[in-house]
Amino acid sequence: MQIEKNTVVSLSYRLSDSQGEVLEEAGADAPAFYLHGGYDGIFPAVEAALEGKTVGATLNLLLEPEDAFGDYDENLVRVEEQDLFPGNVEVGMQFEGSSEDGHHHLLYTVTDIAEGKVVVDGNHPLAGQSLRLECEVLGVRTATPEEVGHGHVHGPDGHHHH
Repeated sequence: MQIEKNTVVSLSYRLSDSQGEVLEEAGADAPAFYLHGGYDGIFPAVEAALEGKTVGATLNLLLEPEDAFGDYDENLVRVEEQDLFPGNVEVGMQFEGSSEDGHHHLLYTVTDIAEGKVVVDGNHPLAGQSLRLECEVLGVRTATPEEVGHGHVHGPDGHHHH
C-alpha cells in the first residue's frame, strides 16, 4: 500500500541537529504514527517526501528551519517582572502565555532570572536550526473514519479519548 491521503503511517526515525547529535528517535519497537494528508501530524516537507512511498522506504532529509520549527524570532523573547511568576520560578520552567499581539498561545521557557526580572522565550528550542531526519516506513494502513474525522491516529485498540 502506498502512502496517500487518509493513510496511517508508522515510522522509525532519528532526528539529529547539524552537529549530528541525536535529539529524538523512535525505533521499530516503539514507532511513531501519523495520519497522512495535511493533518499537521508531521512536518509538511517530510509528509511531501513520504507521499507515494511504501513499507521499507527510507528517507534522509535535511530540514532547513522553515521546514522544521521555523526561524528564531527575537520578538518572542520577553522580559517580565518576577512577581508575575510563582515564588519557585527557575530557569527551564515552562509557562503558557499569549503572544504580544494576543492572537497565539505559546509555550514560554524561562531562560534567565536576574534583578527581579524573568526572561521567557516563546520560540521552540529547535527554532532556527537545520535538522537531519532519517526515517524508515514500517507500516501503512487505511485510516478509520473516526481517525479521519478527528484528524489524528487513534491507539492500537482503535479508539482515543478526547
